[in-house]
Amino acid sequence: LQEWLDDSIMQAIATENNLSETAFLVKEKSGYRIRWFTPVREVDLCGHATLASGYVFFKYINPDSNRVEFNSKSGLLSVTRDKEYLSLDFPAQPPNPCTAPKILSEGLMKDPVEVLCSEDFLVVYPSEKDIIDLQPDFTKLNELGLRGVIVTAKGDEADFVSRFFAPIYGINEDPVTGSAHCELTPFWSERLGKNELHALQLSKRGGELFCKMEDDRVIISGQAVEYMRGSIAIKI
Repeated sequence: LQEWLDDSIMQAIATENNLSETAFLVKEKSGYRIRWFTPVREVDLCGHATLASGYVFFKYINPDSNRVEFNSKSGLLSVTRDKEYLSLDFPAQPPNPCTAPKILSEGLMKDPVEVLCSEDFLVVYPSEKDIIDLQPDFTKLNELGLRGVIVTAKGDEADFVSRFFAPIYGINEDPVTGSAHCELTPFWSERLGKNELHALQLSKRGGELFCKMEDDRVIISGQAVEYMRGSIAIKI
């Protein structure tokens, strides 16, 4: 955008898009500012829409650049390009053990082996099959107080697998969730004793991520492809 639209218009666009998040960019003196909206509300951090924003920047705004910085509600974020891969530099959000509310297990309809929390509940299960087989009750998960629920287990082929549910944000299940890996990466890095991790998100669409711990930051790498170009007609 050349300048910010009214929040209600950006929310209406995101609602009409009906995707997990819609990102909006405005150029500032230093880099760009980025904001993200789900179909029902604005969020403080989003991974895959930031990756997409980096892709658009490198392809259409500054093809000679290999790095772009975004100012956001979660601080300074960057996207770098290395051939076909784009890498996000995000803040780590290590989860801590917590007492799980009863409705969490009721909503997931399967007792976990461990529950932690940060921005979301991080729920650990014994196996990848447990993650695949979950059929949550989203009405119950909608009553939880945090942003969403990450379910995870050690992977059969990848280092770890996950799914992400955020009905309170109008997203029953997110296809790929970069922000959740700000919590997953420090958890599994410590648990597995390694800083570089291969992750799979087991949504219906699926997603593959390459994650790396660097001090208090998480580097999340993946790929992007162009799906559509178009224009939006706004009646004011």
